[in-house]
Amino acid sequence: MADDTTDKPASPSAPPPPDGAGELIPVNIEDEMRRSYLDYSMSVIIGRALPDVRDGLKPVHRRVLFAMNDLANYHNRPYKKSARVVGDVIGKYHPHGDSSVYDAMVRLAQPWSLRYLLVDGQGNFGSVDGDMPAAMRYTEARMDRLAEELLSDIDKETVDFGPNYDDSLEEPLVLPARFPNLLVNGSSGIAVGMTTNIPPHNMTEVINGTLHLIDHPTCTVRDLMEFITGPDFPTGAFITGREGILRAYETGRGQITVRARSEIETSKKGDRESIIFTEIPYQVNKARLIEKIAELVREKKLEGISDIRDESDRQGMRIVIELKRDAISQVVLNNLYQSTALETTFGAVMLAIDGGQPRTLNLKELLDRFVAHRRDVVTRRSRFELRKALARMHIVEGLLVAQDLIDLVVSLIRASKDPDEARWGLMNILSPTLYEHERFANLQRIDYAKAKAQMELLVSRARNEEPAYQGLAHKYEGSGFSQEQAQNILEMRLQRLTGLQREELFRELIGLVRDVIRLQDILGNESSLLNVIKTELMEIRQRYGDERRTQIIGAVDDITSEDLIAEETMVVTLSHTGYVKRSPLSEYRAQKRGGRGKTGAATKEDDFVSKLFVASTHAYLMPITTKGKLYSLKVHQIPQASRTSRGKAMVNLVQFGEGERLAQILVTRDFPENRYVFFVTKKGVVKRTDLSAFENVRSSGIIALGIDEGDELVAVMITDGTKDILLSTASGMSIRFLESEVRSMGRQAFGVKGITLEDGDEVVGADLVEQGSAILTVTENGYGKRTEETEYRQQGRGGKGIIDIKTTERNGKVVGVVEVKESDEVMLVTNGGMLIRMKVKEISVIGRNTQGVRLIALENDQEKVMALSKLPEGEESEEEPTEGEGSAAEVGATDVAAAESTEGSAESTEAPADAPESTEALAEGGGSEEPQA
Repeated sequence: MADDTTDKPASPSAPPPPDGAGELIPVNIEDEMRRSYLDYSMSVIIGRALPDVRDGLKPVHRRVLFAMNDLANYHNRPYKKSARVVGDVIGKYHPHGDSSVYDAMVRLAQPWSLRYLLVDGQGNFGSVDGDMPAAMRYTEARMDRLAEELLSDIDKETVDFGPNYDDSLEEPLVLPARFPNLLVNGSSGIAVGMTTNIPPHNMTEVINGTLHLIDHPTCTVRDLMEFITGPDFPTGAFITGREGILRAYETGRGQITVRARSEIETSKKGDRESIIFTEIPYQVNKARLIEKIAELVREKKLEGISDIRDESDRQGMRIVIELKRDAISQVVLNNLYQSTALETTFGAVMLAIDGGQPRTLNLKELLDRFVAHRRDVVTRRSRFELRKALARMHIVEGLLVAQDLIDLVVSLIRASKDPDEARWGLMNILSPTLYEHERFANLQRIDYAKAKAQMELLVSRARNEEPAYQGLAHKYEGSGFSQEQAQNILEMRLQRLTGLQREELFRELIGLVRDVIRLQDILGNESSLLNVIKTELMEIRQRYGDERRTQIIGAVDDITSEDLIAEETMVVTLSHTGYVKRSPLSEYRAQKRGGRGKTGAATKEDDFVSKLFVASTHAYLMPITTKGKLYSLKVHQIPQASRTSRGKAMVNLVQFGEGERLAQILVTRDFPENRYVFFVTKKGVVKRTDLSAFENVRSSGIIALGIDEGDELVAVMITDGTKDILLSTASGMSIRFLESEVRSMGRQAFGVKGITLEDGDEVVGADLVEQGSAILTVTENGYGKRTEETEYRQQGRGGKGIIDIKTTERNGKVVGVVEVKESDEVMLVTNGGMLIRMKVKEISVIGRNTQGVRLIALENDQEKVMALSKLPEGEESEEEPTEGEGSAAEVGATDVAAAESTEGSAESTEAPADAPESTEALAEGGGSEEPQA
């Protein structure tokens, strides 16, 4: 027969078919590529790369766990070779390479990859440094206990199964999953044209949020964030800011910034610092991180680092960045965050397979899908268990009836020729046709009424045990046992005929009845169903919940360096040539008055300590120059050093303008309204300016006040506008006036006269005075005194003032004045770098016109007291002197007693040069007060 295709014209786009070949169908290559690529894409998206929203697993992870479940490779069973598990997976369910399956299983066993492990591995499973795991023939594995919660009830028809790749077996399409694994462990994957990157979370927080959603279905994402505060990475570290978390939870996409956890350690010598990293961001390779830091140091892109060490061990991670002596740790730390993976951004993409399609879901939608999945699982499980309970109850009822009819049952079975005939006889044991059968004609008929009465007694007892039970009486209304009951009776052992076995069957029956009632309630009552879900979630939380590892702190844009630094009170010292440093206040314990003090700074021969401040590490230290410009600096930005080190030059911390040098420093924590800065200059000029005027300081500085040529700042104070101001001069004069006498002025104003000075005199100190306090005055030779504030009467601004202390040759000039209370402590510093910390209550109150008592014992005539400072309230100190300290403590009591006895005396004598110190106080005294206009 002729081929009818030969009469058709050949297609211009295709060659003629070869002899014996079928008809060629022309296909547009663009359409075929599009269709084939879409098929491939969907296969990758659905079958490989993306997790299911219900159990949070990709197909390969689901198959690994299911294969381990098939092998009974449970957490309380011996480990099995990883190769055995991988072989089962690729042989039964996953037709891909063994390396991909092994890599997937390894990730489930790595504590730095998974927040809550699903596989318990034994052997080398890699490291956070990126080391490869050992070959699968060397390692062993078994399911972790938590993984069994994902597979719980899988044998109760709770999930759908589908054929494997060759239709020889069935595998689950999803796992029952008793907890929201997608959020708890997160997931990451790259599909075709889309990607998912869901961060892990804390189990306790996620379950708390799920419980809240079940109780409040209309809650919002922000409501859920009261419980689920943010991701919780297995490697800990910090999350900086909540904006990215909120955006990810509300839209399904967000950028979350993660920073390594760091702390600053000081060497035993106190001359250098080290930055210690104990936690790094999620998915950062530690070895590559250290290599990157070393590379940046070699290329001089990172300054101030002298050594890098990895001291990590089984106790935890520890990366040590050792700094150079002059390095500022906070600056180096900020550079590390900026230049390396110590700060990373986790791009959250909440994409998962939902209903067979990839969808980007927000936090509430993810939890909604899980709750719906659990509702379906619990419903299907309840139906399965109800069906099994009813079937078993049917059997137990038959066994109980058979025990009441045991004589007839035994006779019937003995008379039967085979099991089939015996089964027929049991199914018709109550039917008259049974006795018409020739084989069973001689069987003794039962007393139906008596048997029914026995059963009614049993039913009555059962109802007392379980009121909802309907009873067994219907068993005597049919023709006999059902086929299932008859078969079970035939298989029954003779021991079941004992009285104890009957009681056991009865208890089992009551238990089954209660199970049936409970399961029917779950299936018929939505609230009961949800209560089951909630109870199981709370059990998971109780068993596996733990503390959060990742701490959430303020946003990076809002973070200043003190957010990463513990608040601590520091002693800041400034030398005459401009070297500054800070040391913890705890290094300076209190000594008795008259002690020799501790070394506070090592100075050069031509340098000495000129200023001392006590402030928090979070406070602002605002240098003011001789030209009246103010700069801003945080206390923690000043390098911390030991008591004996020099510190760092101020010009390296603040870039002063040409011709400027440091004059004074303003210390404040914040910039509240109705607060003022009170300036006092050496020539007695005073000025008051709103504190808020100095809140925003440019890097080039701002004008703080105008200063005349030859004048300079001696004091700056923060006031509330209602205080009394006390100015003290080097010659021992002082004046007290109301702050309100100085009006508030702009930053560039020069100020007004505060005190009229004698020739050669200058203002050396100033402070605020409150009622009930005392005034402590200190002189350069280490003497001082405390006087009640009532002895300093108020005067008008601009007067000459009154005598504050006798400035004799013994005392020297006044170096400072400070308002104190009984509970205060003060610190004195000398030009030789010595510091002494003492309690104010050890300095007795004496008169104003006196010479005072010894406060610190100086080494020689060249050593002078340069500054004093009052310590903040609440600072604790030790009173017990140690060896080499407090050697002059006993001198103080005699000095005070002598000074008080001579107070107000008009006579004044000089002590002989060789007189003992205890008699020096006899020379103290003062003439009558000379009030000035």
